[in-house]
Amino acid sequence: MTVAATAPAAGTAPARTDGRPGALSVPRPVPGASLRLFLFHHAGGSPLLYRDWEKEFPPDWEVCLLTAPGRGRLRGSPPLGTVDELVAFFHEELGPWLDRPYAFFGHSMGAIVAQELTRLLARRGERGPLWLGLSSCGVPAPPADRPSGGRHLLTDDGLRDWLRQVGGTPLELLDEPAVWRHFAPVFRSDFQLVDTWEPDPGAPPLAVPLTVFGGESDMVVTRHRLAAWAERAPHFRGLYLYGGGHFYLREHQRSLTRRITAAVIAARRAARLPDRG
Repeated sequence: MTVAATAPAAGTAPARTDGRPGALSVPRPVPGASLRLFLFHHAGGSPLLYRDWEKEFPPDWEVCLLTAPGRGRLRGSPPLGTVDELVAFFHEELGPWLDRPYAFFGHSMGAIVAQELTRLLARRGERGPLWLGLSSCGVPAPPADRPSGGRHLLTDDGLRDWLRQVGGTPLELLDEPAVWRHFAPVFRSDFQLVDTWEPDPGAPPLAVPLTVFGGESDMVVTRHRLAAWAERAPHFRGLYLYGGGHFYLREHQRSLTRRITAAVIAARRAARLPDRG
């Protein structure tokens, strides 16, 4: 049973009612924040992907980092094996934090979670995000076009070779056997979550402003699948491609965060909300 985080007091670190760490961390608490920006990390990763991002956003925004079970502050909790389970987990954890305008940005697996959480909030009639940013995440491929098996079924050597090709994973993690044994279960669980994800074919289109980002040389997600969001999202706000592969965002932090800021501000204005306060 998940115990949700307690409602955050102004300028305090997140806490849970049972005293255990929550899924959220706030590197720069902002009392009376005009907006919260929630950042969801990739498979096998952690919020370290977004280190120092809070410095790039307006001072009245509160940047909130999400951690999936099995790593970081939640390393004592087992990883979750399905998208639905992870979405339900984050839904409960985020509940007290959705008391003001907010936006979602997710990278790769984090983008899947962010979009499915947006759908869940809509189904439940709850306040949804003003804006949704999807990074390195294309539209779901039809079942007939998906490769058989999955990355979670690769041998250790095969999985490590694949991760080296994609980039984004520290080489010491892949090359040191003891370190790899520690992290391999998280990679496999996360990749099982992504590779077995079956989105609801009858789900309505995402009804929020949606912006898509990606790397021009991404070997995981093709440009075609990124661009296809324009046909799936009635409030599509554009596709922005950067030099680099699946983890292009490491090299383009300043440009990317500026585009996120502009997109969120535009969404606020479209919703007739003030930029501040």
